[in-house]
Amino acid sequence: MSLASKRILLIVSGGIAAYKALELVRLLRKAGAGVTCVLTRAGAEFVTPLSLQALSESRVYTELFSLTDESEMGHIQLSRAADLVVVAPASANILAQMAGGMASDLATTLLLATDKHVLVAPAMNVRMWEHAATQANIATLKHRGVAFVGPNEGAMACNEYGFGRLAEPAEILAIIDALLVRPKPLTGKHALVTAGPTHEPIDPVRYIANRSSGRQGYAIAAALAELGARVTLVSGPVSLAPPADVTLVRVETAREMLVACEAALPADVAVFAAAVADWRTEAANLKLKKSPDVALPSLALTLNPDILATIAHANPRPRLVVGFAAETHDLLAHATAKRARKGCDWIVANDVAEGTGIMGGVENEVHLVTAEGVETWPRMSTDEVARRLATRMAEIFV
Repeated sequence: MSLASKRILLIVSGGIAAYKALELVRLLRKAGAGVTCVLTRAGAEFVTPLSLQALSESRVYTELFSLTDESEMGHIQLSRAADLVVVAPASANILAQMAGGMASDLATTLLLATDKHVLVAPAMNVRMWEHAATQANIATLKHRGVAFVGPNEGAMACNEYGFGRLAEPAEILAIIDALLVRPKPLTGKHALVTAGPTHEPIDPVRYIANRSSGRQGYAIAAALAELGARVTLVSGPVSLAPPADVTLVRVETAREMLVACEAALPADVAVFAAAVADWRTEAANLKLKKSPDVALPSLALTLNPDILATIAHANPRPRLVVGFAAETHDLLAHATAKRARKGCDWIVANDVAEGTGIMGGVENEVHLVTAEGVETWPRMSTDEVARRLATRMAEIFV
């Protein structure tokens, strides 16, 4: 990895994870990047300007109202001189300030003044991360084109467990490399991706669904966008914020998803990661009531449309059609048969049996089934599966 001649402006905000910023600086310098650090007052409670300066070999900036720096409008120069602005760690507070367009200190002022791409690596308590205000701020920032890496799931300094851990410095470095160095072989290509479950109504308050979180499909959409593709993401009901640089189309049912997919054609790549409900029923107009005097309702099930097969046989057909097979037994046999039956090019197969933690989880273990055979990949994060899969897709167009 080489970031030679690239200039990174690193903003270190408050939180115990700030100590990892030192390792990130070391890795960036090792990769050849020039690093200028801005340390917030809260960040300075955890790391010192001297530590950042020693590792970056560059002056560290802390104050907005500096007579020497601001005589030359230093916050403007800092914000414009970099190739990429990175906020790591990004606290809940600085995310809120960014979303609100505040300029209360040097860090937030230069973030408001920059004309460069911004990458943030959040780190905070899991309750802060899950709070509706934080998630709304993230959605706002992603809509504006801010890129995100992490947070990861795990134990935190506050003795709680969940999402909120800062992404590891090596992970952040990989995203920086992708944003600044990695070729974009899918530039000019259109990718269609489906994600999440579908909800098939039984009555106004009940529905048929499954445990899909949508994480894998959202990660694939983000990875394809990183490689330059124009991405249309057709998503069932999930609680995820949309990836940056992706066109999101929200749907509820399988029939709505099919209509949205057909409307998105033509596409060069189509990836069907959604866990579409196989069946639907005729929905009642009023809530079905239970009563000892009333017989149990009987649901007459009807097959939903086969979205994967429909698009695989569309005219014009995407050059590459990828389906998913989530199975609880005989995984490879079912996946191989599905690839032939649906008429798609690849099947990404995963075992979602009880105890695997795959369905709705943050990790995945997949087998890539193609005409050439089966590739078994090690268990890894959904983001890493997405990047690896997107890279393989891009090879088709080289």
